[in-house]
Amino acid sequence: MDLAFTPEEQAFREEIRTWVHANLPGDISHKVHNALRLSRDDMQRWAKILGKKGWLGHGWPKEFGGPGWNAVQKHLFEEECALAGAPRVVPFGPVMVAPVIMAFGSPEQQQRFLPGIASGDVWWSQGYSEPGAGSDLASLKCKAERKTIPGQGEVYIVNGQKTWTTLGQYGEWIFCLVRTSNEGKPQTGISFLLIDMKSPGVTVRPIKLLDGESEVNEVWFDNVEVPADNLIGEENKGWTYAKHLLSHERTNIADVNRSKRELERLKRIAKAEGVYEDSRFRDEIAKLEVDVVALEMLVLRVLSAEKSGKNSLDIAGLLKIRGSEIQQRYGELMMLAAGPFSLPFIEEAMEAGWQGNFPGGAVANAPLAGTYFNLRKTTIYGGSNEVQRNIVSQVVLG
Repeated sequence: MDLAFTPEEQAFREEIRTWVHANLPGDISHKVHNALRLSRDDMQRWAKILGKKGWLGHGWPKEFGGPGWNAVQKHLFEEECALAGAPRVVPFGPVMVAPVIMAFGSPEQQQRFLPGIASGDVWWSQGYSEPGAGSDLASLKCKAERKTIPGQGEVYIVNGQKTWTTLGQYGEWIFCLVRTSNEGKPQTGISFLLIDMKSPGVTVRPIKLLDGESEVNEVWFDNVEVPADNLIGEENKGWTYAKHLLSHERTNIADVNRSKRELERLKRIAKAEGVYEDSRFRDEIAKLEVDVVALEMLVLRVLSAEKSGKNSLDIAGLLKIRGSEIQQRYGELMMLAAGPFSLPFIEEAMEAGWQGNFPGGAVANAPLAGTYFNLRKTTIYGGSNEVQRNIVSQVVLG
């Protein structure tokens, strides 16, 4: 197992770093480095810059319009973007649904949907969780009934609810797991459907979170007509496609590159607030840094296996567990470092375009409480860490 980067890979890193620094808008990187809210325009502006370069789908093969990078190049690209202060690419289109369309969609579906994802022109949302189906996703009840409508042909009539739909208020399309059969095991009656969110009967309702934001939403479907052509793969085979997608999501949630950036931010805050001189606080930072390095080594181990064509242990769940716990820990330490300046935070500071001044301290601490509260969700979404530990134990122990 070789965890060192080759000279060619280091040259690739430098090429990416140069391009990102030349093309990343300064106002966007300022918001990212200071944990300020990114507007829809901010996120889509960066997505379209990447799309124009052909890098929004940076994990895509060349035959689908991607750069054809290997796993190591993909990792280096994501690391340089994160360290430069680029927004994390909203994953639902290019990282999640696109690989499913590539692997299981028809040629017509690939031609229809992939170009809009690659360019950043179309915003996708994810419709998985329901009020009674979170970690136990197979118990979902959102129903899709196939019918023939004169003049329209074959359609699915969708009724039900999805919840925790991240950034669903911006969504133009949503990929959904729907119940198409109640026969057999719960997993065998699920299908994978693409739904236009502008369709009559689709309602999006915001859910207010601990940080005061409405990052997630409920999505309701009331007799929504969806063309049967929007079914991915075979009917009742959606669980297979969902597992393919979830492996991408849980690896993505680890987000080691963001943790490396936020670790440096934590050090800046601690030094500016004077707590870095406290040896006990430095010990806590050192422990966190060891955890971040260990997570990065785990990621590099997976990349090394992929590069050599070997099958690595399915550790998506382990990456999700450690990555999410690290994210919560740096949020906690930032709050401790900033002390009274971290809470209450200035609500206006979270607004896109806000240019006011932060009170006290040498650093912008006002958004820290919002960041801390927001990160409490990381051990729950994408499959709770308790459930992930059970899965990991089954893989390791049998």
